[in-house]
Amino acid sequence: MEHTTSAQEAKEEGLRLFHEGLYEEAAEKFKRAQDGFAADGNEVDAAEMVNNRGLVFRMEGKWDEAIAALEDAKSVFVRVGDRSREAQALGNLGGLYASKGDRDSAKDCLRQAADILSETGEPQLEGETLLALGVQQWKTGDRSTGLSTYEVGLHTLQQPTASQKALRGLLGLRTRLLGGGKTGGQV
Repeated sequence: MEHTTSAQEAKEEGLRLFHEGLYEEAAEKFKRAQDGFAADGNEVDAAEMVNNRGLVFRMEGKWDEAIAALEDAKSVFVRVGDRSREAQALGNLGGLYASKGDRDSAKDCLRQAADILSETGEPQLEGETLLALGVQQWKTGDRSTGLSTYEVGLHTLQQPTASQKALRGLLGLRTRLLGGGKTGGQV
């Protein structure tokens, strides 16, 4: 258990450093946490640290390292049946591919993540993922699908921001003015 305590502390310190934008230092803490969790046989938390390191690599523009880390984490989550974390890793991969400009891969990962989040009953994360997917669809020229997906995402969110609430209202007004029914069809 000694490893777990120090691993947990390293994880928390890594998260703080990450949020402060100190990515290299955060990556070191995440690696220390990963090693500690692995030493205690805690494969899932170790994989979560790999996932976090992938996010650091993304922020640093180290695409290959980021993809490898996120894929490694995802494979552990798939193997142990942790669907929620699998969706998280897929969402992170989607964001990475979007940052890299690979919109088709971004859409594929985000679609898979949204489907899993729908299955696992996580509407806030599902809504956020659908918003990101809608943006990618829009950017690849599929404007109608992108708008529809984005709208479904807005209506899926359980805790929309003030601007998201306003956008919901505008889209509802549009629907009423155009004579349509309730929004939120299939994506």
